[in-house]
Amino acid sequence: MTRQLESSAEKVYALAFGAHPDDVELACGATLLKIMSEGRSVSVCDLTRGEMGTMGTPETRKREAEAASLVMGYQSRTTLDLGDSKLFYNEENLAEIIRVIRHVRPDVVFANPPDERHPDHMKASKLVTDAFYYAGLQQLPTTMNGTVQEPHRPQHLLYYIQFKHIQPDVIIDVSETFDASRKGVLAFTTQFHREGAIEEPKTLINRKEFLTGLDARARYFGEQIGVVYGEGFLLSGTLGIQSFCGIFRGEG
Repeated sequence: MTRQLESSAEKVYALAFGAHPDDVELACGATLLKIMSEGRSVSVCDLTRGEMGTMGTPETRKREAEAASLVMGYQSRTTLDLGDSKLFYNEENLAEIIRVIRHVRPDVVFANPPDERHPDHMKASKLVTDAFYYAGLQQLPTTMNGTVQEPHRPQHLLYYIQFKHIQPDVIIDVSETFDASRKGVLAFTTQFHREGAIEEPKTLINRKEFLTGLDARARYFGEQIGVVYGEGFLLSGTLGIQSFCGIFRGEG
């Protein structure tokens, strides 16, 4: 981990996992800001250091993730070293993710989508999905810094949307936080288009059009619910509604 977690557990409302630094900011940053604007706390966990990326270095990615965390205002950010392009499904990697879940004890978890262009994204999705469940098992012990952790199973698991266009199960109105979320994205300066940069290798995300495409998708999702900007998510299960009027609001 680039940030050493303390033995004593924290408590956050939402924990967002990404296979690489910048996954979270690109896909659900505006929603995380919305959660914080509603008075709830957010933590982020990157499963890898992004060391196999074409652009930047592990050192620059680390500095950029720290800068993004500062501008976004997360309660904490943990970077695991589970292996960029070597993000295998095994007992050791699963245990590392379970430790993070049990440490910050979130109510809501965000994860990469199950079907994606990048193999690491799909592997991360499977790891987090299973860790989400296993973290609640009493008979599966984990320790952190020598302290035995208490089981904890979050209540909700949502998958954000990345490269592939997927029809979301739910769209969050992020009209008030979308512009601010771009500061978190642009903190990863080595990854995106820079005016005047000379002879850089071309990648999917450093094309000049890439961020414009993200804006267009957010506007498209926003249009689906009658607002300016939206972020879409897949639900891992059936959503139970306790307050009908709290979801289906009227004018009266």
